[in-house]
Amino acid sequence: MLGKTANGLYWMYRYLERAENTSRLVETGQRIGLTRLSSSEIEWKSILQTAGVLASFEANNDELTKDAAVDWMLRSRANPSSVLTSLEGARQNARMVRTALTTEVWEAVNRCYMKSKDLLARKVNERDLPQALNEIRQITALVRGATHGTMMRNDIYDFARIGTFLERADNTARILDVKYYVLLPTVMSVGSSIDNVQWETILRSVSARGGFRMSYGNDYKPTDIADFLILDKRMPRSLAFCVGKIRGNLGYLAKTYGETPESYEKVTELEERYLSKTIDAVFEEGLHHYIQTVLRSIGDVGAQIEIDYRFYE
Repeated sequence: MLGKTANGLYWMYRYLERAENTSRLVETGQRIGLTRLSSSEIEWKSILQTAGVLASFEANNDELTKDAAVDWMLRSRANPSSVLTSLEGARQNARMVRTALTTEVWEAVNRCYMKSKDLLARKVNERDLPQALNEIRQITALVRGATHGTMMRNDIYDFARIGTFLERADNTARILDVKYYVLLPTVMSVGSSIDNVQWETILRSVSARGGFRMSYGNDYKPTDIADFLILDKRMPRSLAFCVGKIRGNLGYLAKTYGETPESYEKVTELEERYLSKTIDAVFEEGLHHYIQTVLRSIGDVGAQIEIDYRFYE
C-alpha cells in the first residue's frame, strides 16, 4: 500500500494521538502551575513554546493569559495542532481511507469527532477543565481500542501504528523538555519539594505514575523518572518503547514490500545511537540538548517515511 491510502492512515492516527497529547500537555501546564511562584504568563508561554504553537498564538492574540492559551490549544481552528482541529483532521483522513478501516474503527472515529464538537463548542471554564481533558483522553482511547480489537495485522495496521508512535515519541520528549528546561524555576530548585512535585506531575501527564511507583517506589528522583520515560522499554510512552515500535512496524512493511526503506535505517540509527545510552550519560550531555537532538531525529524519520512510501504521489 503506497501513496494516498498510506498517507491517510498515517495522518489519521497521528492526529488522534496529537489530540490526546495536546490535552495531556494542557494538564501538565495546569498541574505544574499549582507549584509555580512566577507569573502564569511565563508558564503558559513555555507550554505554547513546547507545543510548537507560540508563534501562531502571538500572531492571532493580543495578550497571553492562561484562558487564552488553553482555548488556543483545545479549540481554536486557527491552531492546526489544537485538539478540535486535530480530531477534525483525523475524521477527514478516516473518510478518505474508509474502505481500509473496520466498521468499528470508523464508528469510533466518528463518535470521537462528534463528542469533541459538543465538548469544545464553547470555551472550557476552569472548573470543567479537568473533566474535559479526561473525556478527550477517553474518546481517543476508544478509537485505539477498536483498532487493536478489530484491525487485521497487515500494512494498514503498520501505518496506523507508525503514525501513533511517531506522534507519541514527539510528545513524551516535549513534556520532558517542559519540565527540565523550560518550567524549572531556578537551578536552586533542583531536588527541592517543588522540583519533586513537578516531576510527579510529569509522570501523571503521561499516565506513568503507577508504573513508576511499581518500579522505583515513592522516591521521585529526577534521574529515575527520566530513565523511566526515556529508556524503559516496558513503559508504553517512553521514547525507547515508541521508537522500538516504529522500527518494528517499519520492519514488517519491509517484509511486506520486499525492500528495506531508508526510514528503517534512520530509526535503527536513532535507537542505537541515542536510546542505548545510560541515563547518567544523558544527563552528562544535558537533558535539554539530548531531547532536542532526539526530536530532530524523530522528525527526520517521519519525513523519510513520507518519501519512502510516496505519500503525496
